[in-house]
Parts: sequence; C-alpha cells; structure tokens
Amino acid sequence: MAGASPHVLVVDDSRVDCLVASRVLESCNIRVTTVDGPKQALEFLDSEHDVNLILADYCMPDMTGYDFLMEVKESPKLEHIPVVIVCSDKIHERINKCLDGGAKEYLLKPLKVADVTRILSYI
Repeated sequence: MAGASPHVLVVDDSRVDCLVASRVLESCNIRVTTVDGPKQALEFLDSEHDVNLILADYCMPDMTGYDFLMEVKESPKLEHIPVVIVCSDKIHERINKCLDGGAKEYLLKPLKVADVTRILSYI
C-alpha cells in the first residue's frame, strides 16, 4: 500500500452517520465509499477489490452488522478485509458477539478522529 491512501467502505443506513464518518475519515486522508446497507455493500465488494477496511453500522433494517460481518468472514474473497462495527448503543453482549465473530473493533457513534488511528492499525 506504499503511498496509496487507504480505502474504507462505510456501511450505514443513516445519511447523517455516513456523512460524519466520511468527513472524519477524509480529514485523515482516507478514501471513502459509502453505501446505505449490507446488500449494497456486498454488491460493491463483489466488483471492487481495493477496499482496505469496512466500517459497518450494527443497526440496519435488512441485516444486523453482526450478520453482515458473518457474510464477510464466510466469503473466501472478502474474509481478509478487517471489519469495524459502529453503533450508538453500548450493549456488552452485542459487543462481545461482534468481537468473537471476527470484528476488529466495536466503536460508539459518532466516529471521532481519535478512533481513526486505531482502526487504521488493522489495515
């Protein structure tokens, strides 16, 4: 990845949360693509191969962040991509389930600049 900006896929059904995450990541010189749900994310990942990290909301209408995480981790083509779950709720059972399922991190919304350095360490 010498010289290239990391590429983060933000998966969130909330436009405001997508915008906040995009602004924070872009302020740290990170390329961002946003999609508004897990199905769109899986379609995007099927055709895009330069995503370095996925930042996925836990609470989405079609599929939870955990279920999306399982889809990514069970795909031989995607399993190498680190997934960070974001949510506005701090529910310990949910956090543990996501981390046990292979998420690199579980962050509380909104994404902050201080979170970026930590999540970039997973790339």
